[in-house]
Amino acid sequence: EARGSDAFTPPARDRVVSAALRAYAHFAASADKGAVRIVPR
Repeated sequence: EARGSDAFTPPARDRVVSAALRAYAHFAASADKGAVRIVPR
């Protein structure tokens, strides 16, 4: 059931994301493909 404005929302927080994780996120395929890295040719 949708709760609208009563739905849980996590508190905002600053997150440190490493350069390696940013690179992985940029090249990762979707989970249905196994979330493997796609290296451009």
